[in-house]
Amino acid sequence: MNFKVKTHNAIADTGLTRLQEGNFSVSDAQNDPDAIILRSYKLPVDELNNSLKAVARAGAGYNNVPVAECSEKGIVVFNTPGANANAVKEIVLAGLLMSSRGIYAGANFVNEIDGIDSDDLKAHIEAGKKEFKGRELKGATLGVIGMGAIGAQVASMGVFLDMNVIGYDPAITVEAAWKLPNNVKRTDNLKTIFANSDYITLHVPAIEATKNLIDKPLLSSCKPGLKLINFARDEIVDSAAVIEALGTNQLGAYVTDFADLNLIKRAKKDGDVIILPHIGASTRQAEENCSVMAANQLKDFLENGNIKNSVNFPELVEERQSEFRITVANKNVAGMIGQITTILAENNLNIIDMVNKSRDEIAYNVIDIETQPSEKVIEELKSLENIINVRAI
Repeated sequence: MNFKVKTHNAIADTGLTRLQEGNFSVSDAQNDPDAIILRSYKLPVDELNNSLKAVARAGAGYNNVPVAECSEKGIVVFNTPGANANAVKEIVLAGLLMSSRGIYAGANFVNEIDGIDSDDLKAHIEAGKKEFKGRELKGATLGVIGMGAIGAQVASMGVFLDMNVIGYDPAITVEAAWKLPNNVKRTDNLKTIFANSDYITLHVPAIEATKNLIDKPLLSSCKPGLKLINFARDEIVDSAAVIEALGTNQLGAYVTDFADLNLIKRAKKDGDVIILPHIGASTRQAEENCSVMAANQLKDFLENGNIKNSVNFPELVEERQSEFRITVANKNVAGMIGQITTILAENNLNIIDMVNKSRDEIAYNVIDIETQPSEKVIEELKSLENIINVRAI
């Protein structure tokens, strides 16, 4: 079977090559694609055509994909957690240094020097540099909000820099917890981490639960002079509350990858905001890593029905036990497994292996059978109440 994959944005060739080597047609001009791979492109609902089976976001965030609508149509949405973690970790380090050592303001001071001859230059610089005295990171307390792939690396970096590290993530996984150094302290209270940190860096996704997570009440409880670093998503921070906290010196600085006009105005006027043009994951290595991970996940799903790193479907990766496989997505209600297996038995299809996993309102079944299912069987399965979609692979 030849699968059609449509690309949006510039996807690194290292990943696309993996698809092009197999049974895939890949281009930005595909009609009725089986899958879409994208980066920052905001996917409209009207692109969710009937042939679409999967969307892969070559990055960790996925707020540019209409996940709820995809779930209703049985479209699996993938992201690539951890693929750009090192790139973001490194720019967080830059953010820590820029907010603490006067690097950004100091560079601007030198670059804006005009009308001074070379004899007076050194004296002018020496006289001005006292304005940019900072503090060292060693011994300071770093709060890390969100302890996934990126947050765990940032926490480890903080420990390496001899900082005291506090982590906050009420939904931390066992896998993520194992990656943390033993001397990272954990707290389940946001106010505690804001009250005790000299620096806070954010690493949570932009979902309804995190919208304006960093708001006026939280900032009013922070340790005076706190440096806040946001390379996650702009939606999780109330920028108006940040500007107000900067104005009262409750917040010492804000470093972010996400611009808005009020923040730009504050940066120009007061210099306590540093804004970068969304380059947190903009490295060649990160783009290649994201592309390869997204392509591998799409390939395994389209060819084998396996799901890894989905944001809306349960994770289910099973080696094939047969040449013939059926996958079934259904609403997570009682009695579905019995109805599915009954149809297979009535059509004399012997099940070699069957795995069922569920996530929220969706259940997903991978069924390896002894012989090839007929189109009649597939149609019977599709006709069951509460079925979302069925594939014979």
